[in-house]
Amino acid sequence: MTAVAAVLRSGDGPFTLEEVEVDGPGPGEVLVELVATGFCHTDTGMRAPFRGTPLPAVLGHEGAGRIAAVGDGVAFSVGQPVVLSFRYCGACRSCNQGATSYCDTMMPLNFGLHRGDGTTAFSRNGEAIGSHFFGQSSFATHTVASATSVVPVRDDDPLDLIGPLGCGIQTGAGAVLNNLRPWVGSSFAVLGSGSVGLSALLAAGLSGCERMIAVDLSDRRLEAAIDLGATHAIQAGDDVDLGSALLEATDGRGVDRIFDTTGNGGVVAAAVGGLAMRGTLATVAASGAAETQISLRHLLPGRTVTGILEGDSMPQVFIPELLSLYRSGAFAFDRLITHFPFDQINEAEAASNAGDVIKPVLVMPS
Repeated sequence: MTAVAAVLRSGDGPFTLEEVEVDGPGPGEVLVELVATGFCHTDTGMRAPFRGTPLPAVLGHEGAGRIAAVGDGVAFSVGQPVVLSFRYCGACRSCNQGATSYCDTMMPLNFGLHRGDGTTAFSRNGEAIGSHFFGQSSFATHTVASATSVVPVRDDDPLDLIGPLGCGIQTGAGAVLNNLRPWVGSSFAVLGSGSVGLSALLAAGLSGCERMIAVDLSDRRLEAAIDLGATHAIQAGDDVDLGSALLEATDGRGVDRIFDTTGNGGVVAAAVGGLAMRGTLATVAASGAAETQISLRHLLPGRTVTGILEGDSMPQVFIPELLSLYRSGAFAFDRLITHFPFDQINEAEAASNAGDVIKPVLVMPS
C-alpha cells in the first residue's frame, strides 16, 4: 500500500511529505493507521552529525492510532487502538527482569532504522527509506511497527492526545514514579522545563512533594511550570550559582530528588552542590556538553548520581497506569500539548526548538 510520510533526507534539511510504498507487516509486526504523533526532541537530535543517521529515513516515535493489519505471531486485532512506544527484544536478561528500557539491544533496535534482517518497511520508486525508528517510524499516515512497541489502549482514550505517552511523557513521569520515588513532604527539582521536565513535575505533584523547583532559561517555560504546580522557579544563566540557588529554595537543606533533562555536564555538576544528604540526581539526556566533573566529597554524604532510560518503564504496564491517572483527573498531561496538522511538521519542530510550545503533536489528515 502507499502512505504519506515525512521523510528526512538530509541532517540540515526540512522534512518533506512524500508518497511512499509501505510493506505489509511481517512476523512480529503490525500495520498501524496513525491518528496523531508527538514530536520529540530526540527526533530533532537525529539530525546531529554524531548520530550517523542513515538517510533518507522516516522518524517519529510517539505514535497513536489503530491497527490495520497484523503479521504472523501477533496477538493484536485489526481495529484495536494503540499507543506506540520504544522497541525491545523481550528475551535478554534485562527484558526477562522487566527492565525493558535497558534491553541489551536497545540501541540497534531503536536507532538502526531497519528490521533485523536489514530491510526497511518504506520505499519510494525502488529507493529504501529508513523505518522502525523506535520500532515504529510514526511520522507517516501508516507505518509498520514491531509488536513490542505496541501498547493497547481503551476505545475511549483520545488518540489525538496520548501518543507522547510513548516516549517524552513516559520518560519524565516514569523517572519520578518508577525510579526517583520522592515521598510526601520531600523536595524535588527539575532542570529543564520542557515536555519531559514538566511531565516529571506533574508526577512529583502526585507524589506529594512539598517543594517543587523548576529551572530553565525560558521565562515562558518557568511560567508554565508554576501553572502546573511548581512552588519555586529559578531562571538559569551564567551568572546564577545553581547549587546555591537550590540550597536557598530549600532553606539550606538541599533538594531530595533532582531530575536533569538538559544533558549538560556543567549543569549537572552545579546541581549536585544543591543535593540534600542522601539525595539523588538522575539524568535522562546527554548533550554535546555531556562531560562532567563531580567531587567525591559531594558524594560521600550518601548522594547518588544516576542515569535513566525511558523512565525505567515497561510501556505495556506503565502507559495504562498513566492513562488511568489521566482519566481520574490526577495527571493532566494534556495541558502540555499543542496540535499541528501533519503538513506543518517543520513548523512544529521550529516552535518546539524555540520554546514556543511544550509538546507538539502532529494530527494526521482524516
